[in-house]
Amino acid sequence: MYVHNKHKDAINRMNYLLGHLKGNVKMLEENRYCIDIIKQNQAVIAALNKVNELLLQKHLDTCVIDAIESKSKQKRKTVLEELIQVFKEKSDES
Repeated sequence: MYVHNKHKDAINRMNYLLGHLKGNVKMLEENRYCIDIIKQNQAVIAALNKVNELLLQKHLDTCVIDAIESKSKQKRKTVLEELIQVFKEKSDES
């Protein structure tokens, strides 16, 4: 199975995040100082945002370019609607 280089980087980062998150759980179990746990949670969130940036860049470099260059108007419309929906959902969370 072929894994795109950006996916490899994302997979590595996600595996790191799993370990980091387990560390955060351990901090909770050990009743560590709440602010320290929050800071570690914020680090996980920032790292997860970086994974999303990598995936978005790969998507733009491949799927979106393919759709734009496609003769299919529906394909172009679909890929752009997907992007809009992702960002709409993100702004709705705020």
